[in-house]
Amino acid sequence: MGAARPVLVVAEKLDASADMVVDQLNRRDVAVMRFDAADFPQHLTLTAHHRPTDAGWEGLLADEHRSVRLEEVSAVYYRRPGRPVISDTVTEPYASWAQNQADAAMLNLLSALPVRWINNPHLDRVAAHKPQQLVAATRAGLRIPRSVITNDPDEARSFAKTVNGPLICKPVLGGRLNTGATRQLMVATHRTDPTTFDDSIRLTAHYFQEDIPKKYEVRLVAVDGNLFAGTIVATSEKARTDWRTDYENLEYGTTTVPDDVANAVRRFMDLYGIVFGSFDFAVTPDDEWVFFENNPAGTWSWVENRTGLPIAAAHADYLQGPTT
Repeated sequence: MGAARPVLVVAEKLDASADMVVDQLNRRDVAVMRFDAADFPQHLTLTAHHRPTDAGWEGLLADEHRSVRLEEVSAVYYRRPGRPVISDTVTEPYASWAQNQADAAMLNLLSALPVRWINNPHLDRVAAHKPQQLVAATRAGLRIPRSVITNDPDEARSFAKTVNGPLICKPVLGGRLNTGATRQLMVATHRTDPTTFDDSIRLTAHYFQEDIPKKYEVRLVAVDGNLFAGTIVATSEKARTDWRTDYENLEYGTTTVPDDVANAVRRFMDLYGIVFGSFDFAVTPDDEWVFFENNPAGTWSWVENRTGLPIAAAHADYLQGPTT
């Protein structure tokens, strides 16, 4: 018997991970309303009243096909939706103001619902900060690479001497470069030569790490304490530096997570209060797991598609909640 209370799925229209979770919920006869926050306010209507009840906010969320009562929602799967799109009849500076108002209303009203979350966006935002992740990973008991963030070329050279080995440079904040071309350019992790360090380092923050030797890499997907480890074996030098840059030279598989790593990952999740995480690890030739980062809204559909690991089902288990 399916859950009586509906689940909200808030995601972009073209999101394979959200598609897979919705499919799992549909198979269980769980009522789902899926929408993109970009549809608000032009194609989505929201009315919420604050009541002195446990639910707090009550009201209606509706588009031209479906509607849901806010106080009846049991869970929210919040996965990288777009920002609200304001009618082009609204001119600046009012359009930007209206977008911020719509964004705050949708985000904060949903976040105030006392329901199960994957992940609450306020917690998600904090959990995405890479420098703080290294602190949390260390506290949780994970090994991390030696790292420095600096705009001082002398400090960068000093770090290189301390490491006395290959270095990589990676973005502090993920994202893409808008070059004006049809396809945006991803800023990838790349090896860097300390002999080339010069005053251009002063132009912005640079994130340098020791280059960890890899037997293979792991995309470890955590869902409510369940861990799904997909292995990535790179067969080209380009892919060994950043596997996202050379998908044609990757081989996929699965592995068992060592108990000490599994326990540390769960402690890491607890530190942030999040249910889902998409972790990147390297496994060294000595079989030691080294934490790189966690994306609290990372992709995982490709892991399930290539390995058969039941990640979507784990999402649906949590969102559906107890069935008895």
